[in-house]
Amino acid sequence: MENHWIAAWGTAQQLATAAESGGGPEMPDEAPPDFGTTPETVSAQTVRMVARSTVGGTAVRVALSNSFGHPPVRIGAAFLDGTQLTFSDRPEVVLPTGAQIYSDPVEYPVSPQTDLAVSLYLPGEKVTPTVHEVGLRTAWLAPGDQTASTDLRDATEFQSYLWLTGIDVFAPRTAATVIAFGDSLVDGMETTPGTDAPWTSVLARRFASDFPPRAVVNMGISGNRVLRESDGMGTSALARFDRDVLARPGARWIILSVGGNDLIFGSLPGMPDSEQATAADLVDGYRLLLTRARLHGLRVVGCTLPPIGGSPVFTQEFEDARQQVNRWIRDSGEFDAVTDLDAALRDPAEPTKMRAGLVSADGVHPTDAGHAAIAESFDLELFRHA
Repeated sequence: MENHWIAAWGTAQQLATAAESGGGPEMPDEAPPDFGTTPETVSAQTVRMVARSTVGGTAVRVALSNSFGHPPVRIGAAFLDGTQLTFSDRPEVVLPTGAQIYSDPVEYPVSPQTDLAVSLYLPGEKVTPTVHEVGLRTAWLAPGDQTASTDLRDATEFQSYLWLTGIDVFAPRTAATVIAFGDSLVDGMETTPGTDAPWTSVLARRFASDFPPRAVVNMGISGNRVLRESDGMGTSALARFDRDVLARPGARWIILSVGGNDLIFGSLPGMPDSEQATAADLVDGYRLLLTRARLHGLRVVGCTLPPIGGSPVFTQEFEDARQQVNRWIRDSGEFDAVTDLDAALRDPAEPTKMRAGLVSADGVHPTDAGHAAIAESFDLELFRHA
């Protein structure tokens, strides 16, 4: 059976490093999560990052991005698990401003749930990276060109992705990709780093048993909104949809889980009118995304917005708007399917809050157990037929 290229792993790039780690509104009296210090610049250094392929294939190619207007970036060398990558048969490449490029394919058998190490050497001085901040995997920065080295010397650790935006595999024709598109609930904020605990990862492992090959690619950005961009939290979902969804090979489904930040930002005291978003505004944004997805033959699974009643940013205005939006998601019939994250997470005794044990101390983000509950709430049969 003929194979084809599909996205097996990916991460969404951001405008810049957020002032507060992880994005979103500042939580009163709460220290921001510690993801290590994301490098603001790289100077004649090697960066090594680890990504987990959610499906298998017979060959691999790597996508690098310089999406956000920085000057052209020279990649002096690139390796995948000790195998040199080339770009149009050359060992180095210049990433133009705003561009995304792919390496040449490498014959490299990959099994599902395999960790792949990508090493890049940046020979320039004070090169500003395109980043994804909430990486949740240890990455390393080391002096000089150590891309071919098994062990890095004098390396420092952090937990973000720099320039690395995708890994594709050459997979059987029955394989296809599910794009999880959204905010911190998708990104995995507050899950335990290094444990592959976000619901997107758990869902990918659910697919690994007795099911056609299904990759799950996490296109979440913490703090992201449907309608507006925020410093450090990514361009809006509407603005990044083409790059983060339509450009991913093999995509057949979108799981749409975004919108809570639009309502949170607008309901905070003292926010300017430009930050306001009503339930009707958010529904209009969803409809724009649905229209664009269907123009490209993609099916969309809509997710209801979970409660945040235990959070300092909770307001009754937010809750009223959330209920309106959730009624529309459930009842409008405009999505191909709906997964009710509100029902999966809420406390029956206090439905404005998530259940104890499923929510972290900030009252907004699910714990590892909460993410497992989200993953279990999806009906796998929705994704059986590509």
